[in-house]
Amino acid sequence: MDTVAAGFWGAFFCTAVLMLAISMAAFLRSHRRVALMAGLTSVFSAAFAIAYLGWLPLGPRAEARVLAHVAVLTAVTLALMLMSTMGMLRQVSPARPAVAALVGAGLAVLVAGWMLEPTEALAISSLLAFAIGAAMLVLATRGALRGDRAGWTAVAGIVFMLVAIAGLSWIALSGTKSGPVHAISAVAGVAYLCVIASVLWARYSYLLELSEVLAHGPSYDPVTRMRSHSETGQMVGDVFFHRDAEARPIGVLAVCLANLYALENLHGRAAFNHALFVCAGRLRRCAPQNVEMGRLGEDGFLLLVPNAPDVARLEELARQIRDRLSRPVSLSTSRDPAGLEAAGTAWVADVGIGVLGTSTQVRPSQAVSTARAMARTAWSYGSRMAFFDQKAGQIAELGGARRELPAAVATA
Repeated sequence: MDTVAAGFWGAFFCTAVLMLAISMAAFLRSHRRVALMAGLTSVFSAAFAIAYLGWLPLGPRAEARVLAHVAVLTAVTLALMLMSTMGMLRQVSPARPAVAALVGAGLAVLVAGWMLEPTEALAISSLLAFAIGAAMLVLATRGALRGDRAGWTAVAGIVFMLVAIAGLSWIALSGTKSGPVHAISAVAGVAYLCVIASVLWARYSYLLELSEVLAHGPSYDPVTRMRSHSETGQMVGDVFFHRDAEARPIGVLAVCLANLYALENLHGRAAFNHALFVCAGRLRRCAPQNVEMGRLGEDGFLLLVPNAPDVARLEELARQIRDRLSRPVSLSTSRDPAGLEAAGTAWVADVGIGVLGTSTQVRPSQAVSTARAMARTAWSYGSRMAFFDQKAGQIAELGGARRELPAAVATA
């Protein structure tokens, strides 16, 4: 194998390793079935390529015999995982005959291969792998024509898989060292892994969204991916009324956006929802794991910080939130999905943050209303942060002057 071919195959194996690492991270977090499919796809694809490239420490006859088994096992396994990903195995009655036919064909080819020479067994096993891929292509095309969401993406992935199988089979059977054959096979393999990864990621993100919906029910807010107004009230009640023998300190942060309604009046509800979506995403990314968050009215968010009664400690979190939310963003003003990527208008959130250090002995409604009043008062301060000054007995500015915003427009 020359240097160019080695470079292409290096890219393929790097893609497989990256896909495996990401799937392992997803497996440790949640939705292990989807993550397991991604990991097995990368492992079986890499094993198939390693075997067919002749990198096994075996003699010619033994290697051909092993390759025949690898081809059948990989083809059957990947076909079953693809059927599961496309939802073909959900209905038991039609799925059982398909699975039985697939496994039966694989076993038949393996048994027949032991009655033939190793090279002949490798040839019919490679032919079976290609035939299974072609059958999956037909099924994926039918699903795409029926309107399946991932139909055409699956079709593209299977086409790349067939090209990779054909190239690797030619390399294994003929022993060619032709650079173009290796390059085309490796590129097709990389494209196959990328397409399958995109399909599985779409499925994974859908399940993440579904788990949030099931957890919060009708109170789940799809715009901000947070608790809605009623669910936020329930969250506050749970935190404040779960009292121990002694009062527990808690920090309450209210975040209010002053210019959301002006944005809606100028550019419509789509821009309003886009701005709310971006701000909520930035807030989730900068808030610590132990902070409870939810919606607070139409233009704000509420954060409850356990064991943080000291305003000085809460100021750092408030400053991070202010700086993150105050970054410019380019908003879409179109409801058309095709126009979401187009830059519609530049917008900067006018943030006000009320910081309150209190305890669980305080009435929840009083703590929330006080924090929200301070957040609205903070719109008039340079730092955009406010707290209740106990000495003066009134709301006062928290922190120094507000930093200058960058001139360039950044995306979320």
